[in-house]
Amino acid sequence: MPNLKDLKNRIASVKSTRKITKAMQMVAAAKLRRAQDAAEMARPYTERFNAVMGALAASVGDSDSAPKLLSGTGKDDVHLLVVMTAERGLCGGFNANIAKLAKQKALELKAKGKTVKILTVGKKGREAMKRDFGNLSVGHIDMSDVKRVGYVDAQGIAKEILGRFDAGEFDVATIFYAKFVNVVSQVPTAQQVIPASFDAPAESTAEASTLYDYEPDEEAILADLLPRGVATQIFAALLENGASEQGARMSAMDNATRNAGEMIDKLTIEYNRSRQAVITNELIEIISGAEAL
Repeated sequence: MPNLKDLKNRIASVKSTRKITKAMQMVAAAKLRRAQDAAEMARPYTERFNAVMGALAASVGDSDSAPKLLSGTGKDDVHLLVVMTAERGLCGGFNANIAKLAKQKALELKAKGKTVKILTVGKKGREAMKRDFGNLSVGHIDMSDVKRVGYVDAQGIAKEILGRFDAGEFDVATIFYAKFVNVVSQVPTAQQVIPASFDAPAESTAEASTLYDYEPDEEAILADLLPRGVATQIFAALLENGASEQGARMSAMDNATRNAGEMIDKLTIEYNRSRQAVITNELIEIISGAEAL
């Protein structure tokens, strides 16, 4: 059984830890509101942009003049997995869940005989993927100096991916991130960005029957917009990741604060019992000494 001094030191240590976790929870809560607003405001633009791109892609179809970013290379032998995680930990299973989804995808592709390459965005993703798939890594994008994610950061990542695609390094690119639902729920998501994949737009009957004339033609518009579309999808994923990270950190620090409180209560009870036992032993010794006289 630990002595009173050890228990007292341990209680003080846990109290200090609780102060830190409580402070981190409050900071995450403050950052969460801003990150959540940014992610939610980006969704309507992303959805509408994808709807327009989907309509353009449908009008072009599989013609020979379709841009390479839309039609692809004609093969799917080499896959690039872009794993987007946080630069910091202490956010529950946020980073681990994204890495787990990417690892599952990598194993599925390797089982089919495909070549897998991994590009990581965020230090935690690099550390998680390095343990099992370090030999598949082709690069890492460091965002530790980024204070607030902007479209310029997404353009930098998109430029790296598009450069590798133009160099013929891969056929299919998929990004992995966490879609923000609420504070306690962040859904790991895989989204193919190259070749571009768009859901068919859900339009009303009147809108669906409307014919559009494009100037210049659809192929020229797609050739200009598809690289922006990749950057837009990456930017939306970064914003979703930012909100998910703060939500996960807030929830994790709340749990840690409550666990620290419970530990303090248990240690305090143990300390009081030990102290009572020491006092009782001292009283017994005094009484025994008095009787001996």
